[in-house]
Amino acid sequence: MKKTLALLLALVMVLSLCACGSSNEAAEAPAEEAPAEDSAAEEAPAEEAPAAEGSVYYLNFKPEQDEQWQALAATYTEQTGVPVTVVTAASGTYEETLMAEMGKTEMPTLFQVNGPVGLANWKDYCYDLSGSDIYGELTNDSFALIEDGVVYGIAYVIETYGIICNTALLAEAGYTVDDINSFDSLKAVAEDITARSGELGFAAFTSAGMDSSSDWRFKTHLANMPIYGEYQADGITSTAAIKGTYLDNYKAIWDLYINNATCDPTELAGKTGDDAVAEFVNGEAVFYQNGTWAYNDVKSLGDENLAMIPIYIGLEGEENQGLCTGSENYWCVNAEADEADIQATLDFIYWCVTSEEGTSCLANDMGFVCPFKSAKAAANPFVQQDADMTAAGKVPVSWNFTTMPSEEWKNGVGSALTAYAAGTGDWDGVVTAFVDGWATEYELANG
Repeated sequence: MKKTLALLLALVMVLSLCACGSSNEAAEAPAEEAPAEDSAAEEAPAEEAPAAEGSVYYLNFKPEQDEQWQALAATYTEQTGVPVTVVTAASGTYEETLMAEMGKTEMPTLFQVNGPVGLANWKDYCYDLSGSDIYGELTNDSFALIEDGVVYGIAYVIETYGIICNTALLAEAGYTVDDINSFDSLKAVAEDITARSGELGFAAFTSAGMDSSSDWRFKTHLANMPIYGEYQADGITSTAAIKGTYLDNYKAIWDLYINNATCDPTELAGKTGDDAVAEFVNGEAVFYQNGTWAYNDVKSLGDENLAMIPIYIGLEGEENQGLCTGSENYWCVNAEADEADIQATLDFIYWCVTSEEGTSCLANDMGFVCPFKSAKAAANPFVQQDADMTAAGKVPVSWNFTTMPSEEWKNGVGSALTAYAAGTGDWDGVVTAFVDGWATEYELANG
């Protein structure tokens, strides 16, 4: 029986996905009418993509890959005649967009959750993928969301983030990335660049913008670091009550970011993700915290001038630390869709991860590292740098932010960070939002 919108709205807390991108283009509902089949596709559909009677509606989570998904969907439709609609949620709005779209007659047939916490809200809508062809393509079961033998979701991309460096500017300042292997050495380099910024003509860090297109880099990705440290020290993978053991370290890296940047800390509330990109590619700053997905934004600097280093916050043994690597991108097929649409969706995603067109697009155009047997190596230097670090024995930092109790918790931390930077709040406000906010939101989500 189909679920009602009232059931969705009854969810007390919703964990929004943290968008890795800066696009603010709002999502639009798919057209009521399925697009007409391409005449060429009618004449000679490709053998490698069997046609299905249904259609596909993919609610895409990643704004930075919208153009590529639209092109890939069009290619599939040309080959098979199967209509594929891709709608991309605006940055930071995926969960609310998904709720709205699931209440419509034309629901997404393919959507995304960010891990076990996000899955809790949508489990009843997830088709069991345990017998699907795409599940058989996974290189390891660890890339699937499995509970009690049911495969609810499948990770389609493994990503990495850290501090992206303009190595040409770093060299102008008299350093190389080999000079940075701890928080203390990062601090020394950054503060030296700041002291000579008038002479050098650039700052250490880009602006740490705290609008919705950028704040996820700090309230989620940077906040992962003290959570990771605490989980490692306590030998756990989640908790109902974060202790905040490493929040002094969080303060230290945040202070370093905001006090050695292209702008005054009081200006951060109005700075955007686009501002940070522009500052970096225009040679105004050496360091820019972001991930492998940002390669297309910065590649104009030339691969020879780009590197990614770990985010150091002063954890014990961090000299052996690698980049932050994991996934919060799990495909789920809508079990409430029509049977023909479910099959069409399963066919589409299988084609994406096995066909020449699909694997080339994922690797080369989107820059994805995909956990599938037929996946191609991504043409992305940050991906190779991550692989090189791991091969050298560096220990990747796990993505523990998927255990954050809610989007409201993230927003509370983000507001507290912004107030602290602006001088209208103190660090105790950040600690309260982090620790007390975690306990409150966890109880609301699980009580």
